[in-house]
Amino acid sequence: MTGLRQQQIRATYMRGGTSKGVFFCLDDLPASAQVPGTERDQLMLRVIGSPDPYQKHTDGMGGATSSTSKVVILSTAEDEQHDVNYLFGQVSIDQPAVDWSGNCGNLTAAVGSFAIEQGLIPKTRIPDQGVAEVRIWQQNIQKTIVAYVPIANGEVVETGDFYLDGVTFPSAEIPIEFLDPADGEGALFPTGHRVDVLEVPTDIAETGRVDATLINAGIPTIFVRAEDIGFRGDEHQADINQDPTKLARLETLRALGALKMGLIQNLDEAKSRAHTPKIAFVASASDYVSASGQSIAATDIDLQVRAVSMGKLHHAMMGTAAVAIAAASVIPGTLVNEAAGSGERDSVVFGHPSGTLRVGAVVHRDGDQWQVERVRMSRSARLLMTGTIRVPG
Repeated sequence: MTGLRQQQIRATYMRGGTSKGVFFCLDDLPASAQVPGTERDQLMLRVIGSPDPYQKHTDGMGGATSSTSKVVILSTAEDEQHDVNYLFGQVSIDQPAVDWSGNCGNLTAAVGSFAIEQGLIPKTRIPDQGVAEVRIWQQNIQKTIVAYVPIANGEVVETGDFYLDGVTFPSAEIPIEFLDPADGEGALFPTGHRVDVLEVPTDIAETGRVDATLINAGIPTIFVRAEDIGFRGDEHQADINQDPTKLARLETLRALGALKMGLIQNLDEAKSRAHTPKIAFVASASDYVSASGQSIAATDIDLQVRAVSMGKLHHAMMGTAAVAIAAASVIPGTLVNEAAGSGERDSVVFGHPSGTLRVGAVVHRDGDQWQVERVRMSRSARLLMTGTIRVPG
């Protein structure tokens, strides 16, 4: 390998929501990486700088967190109902693995802007002033997402006064709609129940049993009560991520939930499916101080939610998990709805480590089955850098 020239690949570095990732147009990738497989995975790993036993990503574009170790591949959609195909890869930090099993809701906010900037959207669909409606086909989960991108003078507007907790600076607001977001073949609750019981080791719960809401919306997600597993519900990253025992218990819960949802056939398979499902714990509203020092009153929120991504407590909230929160919160009988005070509602404001987020959902009941028509939330995005990434040959 000594003396080989580095490959040069056109790429864009973007923030979307509370995440960052490296964006590629499919046609710009080497031919061997334009199709799924080992060649693509190896390329993406090297771009990010994984696997890195030091967990720093010093020799790559990753940021050594689950929020910043991401890649996106976009191409022009093949059907008239969509504008662009969006494929997401969650790159492991310390393992040689790229998980293509789920979506990134945060980076979804950047997909529309990137597609417009790269000329993937016909100019006839871009107004001179107003909002461009970008119809996204999310390839990982085979679902439709619509991004409403602000436009001025025919160009994407990125700056503005919209603040998203978890992001330091304000930007332009980008509303996002997730249509029919139930993962898989429309099975919102894969077990058919709004609350299931997981048999767990007694070091997780003395009774050996933990109630859980298992839902497929946005991304497969397991919700449990914070108090049932010894948490308060207002924890920060340092409260969880610096304690290997707590992390191990949460990972055990995640694996048990994945098994119950039918996503894996045995617990060992959870190790190679780190991106999905997510594990989250909920609690009723309470006063707390966010990671930025902002005091948030219990009256400002409906409930507390904390979620784990790639083995670590997330610094804010994953966009896809926010979709699951929205769906579960408006359906009576789920643990999320219970934590929000129970009853009928069409939206919630939940607290997370970095602040708050409002999400809404439209659902309906068809006999014993619940269907989610759409989930809506607002994010922001900004193009950080364009150019060529260099990868050792």
